[in-house]
Formats: sequence, C-alpha cells, structure tokens
Amino acid sequence: MRFGMPWPGREVGREAEAAGVGAFCAGEFVDHDAYLTVADIVANTERALAGPAIAYAFARTPYAHATALRQLHEQAPGRLFVGLGSAAFRINRDWLGVPADRPVERIAETVGAVRAWLHAENGERVRHSGEFYAVDADVRAPVLGRLDIPVLLAAFNKRMAATAGRVADGVVGHGLFTASWWNDVVRPAVGRPLVEHGWIITAVDDTAPERAVADARRMIAFYLTVRTYDPFVAHHGWQEPVARLRAAFRAGDSRAMERAVTDEMLAEIAVCGTTAEAKETLGRRTGSLPRDVGYFAPPSYLVSPRRRAAYARSALGLIGAAG
Repeated sequence: MRFGMPWPGREVGREAEAAGVGAFCAGEFVDHDAYLTVADIVANTERALAGPAIAYAFARTPYAHATALRQLHEQAPGRLFVGLGSAAFRINRDWLGVPADRPVERIAETVGAVRAWLHAENGERVRHSGEFYAVDADVRAPVLGRLDIPVLLAAFNKRMAATAGRVADGVVGHGLFTASWWNDVVRPAVGRPLVEHGWIITAVDDTAPERAVADARRMIAFYLTVRTYDPFVAHHGWQEPVARLRAAFRAGDSRAMERAVTDEMLAEIAVCGTTAEAKETLGRRTGSLPRDVGYFAPPSYLVSPRRRAAYARSALGLIGAAG
C-alpha cells in the first residue's frame, strides 16, 4: 500500500513527499475546491500521485471535470487520478441546486461522459448520448488527445460499489471503513479487482495521546450523524451508540458525541494515540486497509488547522508500518 494523505498545505506537503509520501488527495466542501487544491498539490510536489478524493460529481458538468484534468495533466503527466462522489441528497438539492434523484445512475453516466472528453483525439467529434448528458462537440482546435486518467468512485454502500465495479477504474473508501465493511460488503459488491484508495482517520500525538484519541472519537461521531451510513451501522450492530451520538449532535454537545463512540468502534475505524500505538494498530489492520493508497487523514471536526498540520507531520512516523 502506498502511503498518502490529504493535502496538508505547501510546507508540510513538501516535507511529506521528501519523507516518502507517495500520494496526496483533495477533498471538497464549501470553503475549498477540489481541483484548485490539486493544482496546489502538483505545483508543489514532484513525484506523488495527485487527485480529488473526492470531487462532487454533479457540481460540474463532465466537460468541466475533464477540462480541469487536461490542464492539470500539462503540469503533472502520469500523476493524476480523479475520484468522484455523488454527495448527499441535501447537498445536491440545497447547496448545488442540481437534480438529487437517482444518484447511482447519474454518477455512472457521469463517468462515461467524463471519459468521452478525456479520451477524445484531435479531429474526432466528442460524443456521449445518455439519459442525463448529451454531448456532440466538434472541437476544431488541436487541443485534445487521449488521456488515460483513472476515474474512481466514492463507494460506501453496495449499489455504489457495484456501480464502481461496472464503470470505474477504482473505488475510494470512506474514513469509517472497517475490515468487515471492506471485505464483507464493498469488495464483494465491486466484484472484480479495482484500484483501491481509502481515507483512514489518523491522529497521533506522543505528547498528548489522550487528546488525539478524543479528536478521533469526535471525527467518527460526526461522520455517523449522516443517515446514509445506516447500513454500515446496522452491519456492525452499533445502533445504540449511534443513536446516542446523534442525540448529542442535535443538542450541540460534542463531549457527549465523543463519549458515545465505543472502544470497539474506535479500534475498528481509527489509528490514534501514540506513534507506538498507531503502528501496532496498523500492523493489526493491514488486511483491512485499501490495497493501493491509504490516506492517513487527520480529524477535521472541531480541530484547528494548526493541529491538523501537527497530526499530518506526526503521521510521517507511520510510513512503512502498514506494509
């Protein structure tokens, strides 16, 4: 497995690549754009893989995804991938103002339409005809040429994992993924060997390990407030603690959210505590991690940028521990 991390900024990013980090990814939210972050990654690294993991699939047209990737390819040929996520129903409807129904079918067609633009040769019409997108572009300028940039899908539940197995080059696993969720749910649904990337909640602090553990617990709790993950919760039998943490979230009580995350949940999901404890966890969980790229991701919920940067630096001590 290649050691990766979400882009920690230019200073830490350069240190991380020099230390052996082989991939950086960009997320997306209301205050940061995935492709702008990838541009920062490729401008400040030399060898590492770079790409969104993930970009909101429906926030842009397939044309917009592909043109961003073409421009980035000029600076980082052979280093790019793109991870697309369907985003939550309310994000599509209320934030992006785009249709929110049938996300599985929409993202499957998005992959095909993005590839139509990426695979287009000079002199050929760019064509895609589907239910959601119709493209028939006669581009006379000599700016095309086939780019084989891997397209990955964020695949949490079975239907999306099966869709990734049918149309994509790989999957992006969520930070909540456990050994059982990878091995008993996602991989069987994918159904064939694909590239695997995945986020891993990672909080290492040798001077204040208890604070790192608390940050990891709160990150898990925050993720589990989303009802999209209810099949995951039921699969593990965690309905009772999740009901408690959701009640705490509604009440604005972050400490109660933290307390609701059980030791079992923490051990199955996160890598945290001291460096020695984190290495022991990684050794135990080697078979449950993504096969190709694991992004050791600092908690972000109620964690300052300065502390996230400190966690990123501390994670460098884990290089090689996951095999």
